[in-house]
Amino acid sequence: MDLFKALSKKRSRLLELWMQYQLADISLREDLMENEELRAQSEELLDAFLKAVTDKNVENVDDPTYEPIIEILSGISISRARQGYSPKETGNYVFSLRDAILQVWQAEFSNDLAVLFAATLKLNKLFDNLGIITFETFIKGREEVILRQTDEISEISTPVIRVWDNILALPIIGTLDSSRTQIVMENLLQQIVDTGSSIAILDISGVPAVDSLVAQHLLKTVAATRLMGAECIISGIRPEIAQTVVHLGIDLSNIITKATLASALKQAYNMLQLEVRKVQK
Repeated sequence: MDLFKALSKKRSRLLELWMQYQLADISLREDLMENEELRAQSEELLDAFLKAVTDKNVENVDDPTYEPIIEILSGISISRARQGYSPKETGNYVFSLRDAILQVWQAEFSNDLAVLFAATLKLNKLFDNLGIITFETFIKGREEVILRQTDEISEISTPVIRVWDNILALPIIGTLDSSRTQIVMENLLQQIVDTGSSIAILDISGVPAVDSLVAQHLLKTVAATRLMGAECIISGIRPEIAQTVVHLGIDLSNIITKATLASALKQAYNMLQLEVRKVQK
């Protein structure tokens, strides 16, 4: 007896049981998905499962007949990763289908325990494989989210501000690494070209610590800025940063450095022969 093919005749009962398991789960995220959408999603996966799985191919998920199941399951896993579901919640969604199948089998074939036991072993192995596929694609989806958020944060945390005619300011927040330095340089150099500015202020007040690697990244940014015909001022040099720079033997003697952004801006005004005065009323 092929218990897997026999499931097609119990589709309605199977779907209702599966939905009951899902709706009874205390981790159900109704804020992320409406019950109607969950039911439609479950129906699609269940129909693909009932159409593809038989006693002959149940132990071979690499069989071409499993491609629709894997495609649907992968899409669900990735979308759930993007929506904010946890791995546990996504896993429960898949494994609750196995529980529903077992309940249907127990009700229908309890008189043939040998067949039921053999089919249960195959079912568990199948859902182990489907669970692996689910988690692998979920991780890929979560990695995509993390990479996108990292890029967005990098863009937000490296704004180039035009503070005056011919003066740009770039407040740097967080640690500078190679990839972020590349973004900083690209944004700064592009703004120098677009605005025709001749002075760029790099404010490192938000950089928690400066080591030799961070200093090298700063020197590269200064060198690239000068190649574009603009002068660079580094502001936000705190006492501890000054001590670290001296201790590491990093030469910043050919770069204008200031303790505060206000001091750097004042220096930029002097370089452009500008004077800011309070108007007497």
